Amino acid sequence: MYRELPVWRSLMYVPVNVEKFVDKAHTRGADVIQLDVEDSVPPAEKANARKLIEKNAARVKRGGADVVVRINQPLSLAVRDIEQAICPDVDGIAVTKASGVSHLQLLDELVSELEQKRGMTVGHTKFITMIETPEAFFKIREITTASSRIIACNIGGEDFALNCNMQPTGDALFYPKQHMVFAASAAGIMPLGFVDSVATFGDWDNFRKMVRRSRDFGFMGAGCIHPGQVTIVNEEYKPSAAEVDYARKVIALDKEAAAAGRGSFALDGKMIDIPIIVRAERLLKRFDAITARESKTLAAMKD
Repeated sequence: MYRELPVWRSLMYVPVNVEKFVDKAHTRGADVIQLDVEDSVPPAEKANARKLIEKNAARVKRGGADVVVRINQPLSLAVRDIEQAICPDVDGIAVTKASGVSHLQLLDELVSELEQKRGMTVGHTKFITMIETPEAFFKIREITTASSRIIACNIGGEDFALNCNMQPTGDALFYPKQHMVFAASAAGIMPLGFVDSVATFGDWDNFRKMVRRSRDFGFMGAGCIHPGQVTIVNEEYKPSAAEVDYARKVIALDKEAAAAGRGSFALDGKMIDIPIIVRAERLLKRFDAITARESKTLAAMKD
């Protein structure tokens, strides 16, 4: 399945209640600012933190980023978070510890009611489903299709590893993450994440290699916990100039082949047929979407 999706390469976590992070968030160049009211906010601060969502969403959006709010589980906290989060400046909700279809449909119903009451377009608020338990993992196909709001999915590596009694290493998480990529692709949504842990940063050369490898495995974007990760993620989850040139050459030669009545042709010693042509078309479409997003961000930063 293939459908129109937003450009969400880098999704930078920002604790909604930490002023120094909120104040600079719009300057970091992330496609998405994830205002966090979950793990980065201690329990005693959550009530006050959620009251800051609407005001801080408008602030972090100044640089052209979309805004997602990462909410809490259990349901009692999730409902309170959502009641504060549904507003025009919030584009999505990251549903932590998604447990199944009924869980997501219940939240969908609540969000629809709030959008309607607040004069918003019903469906404005998108969902990212976060798979963080083995029970949810075995329902991943159903979870990724539980609501039309769902446009992305990821494996919450640290929590998933904890709940599986394993270490959050790339080797240990490789199978569940790759399976998640398959499920997301089948549902026509974005698989988010890396093949290795997001908690690793500082060795930027190795980080870049890991991000590039992640893109090869089908990931379309990823959460960032450090501003230094954002630039690298944006660059590596964007088609390179060489890839764009090659894709354009494929499309041009395909038109020539079609005019000559041929369905395949050779390029640089390789047979080019329909899957490679479709991949080239998708790559160019994503490149154009990313370029448009970057232009929007640049214009917003100048205002």
